[in-house]
Amino acid sequence: MKAEGHPEYHMITVKMTDGTEFQTRSTWGNEGETLALEIDPTSHPAWTGGKQQLQEGGRVAQFNKRFGGLSLKK
Repeated sequence: MKAEGHPEYHMITVKMTDGTEFQTRSTWGNEGETLALEIDPTSHPAWTGGKQQLQEGGRVAQFNKRFGGLSLKK
């Protein structure tokens, strides 16, 4: 294997949105840098079960709004 074909791993600090920090190995940045996350599993609604933002004006919703009361039965 060629040595120059692999990324350099080094220790960085990851700072979560709630202020907690942990160290891990990564190819991001340089040795000792801090990666501050804007969204993480402790704050994102997809992981916390919070309110999901639904699209109320989507194409299916518009179709149902216009034609939802129609039926083929006499």
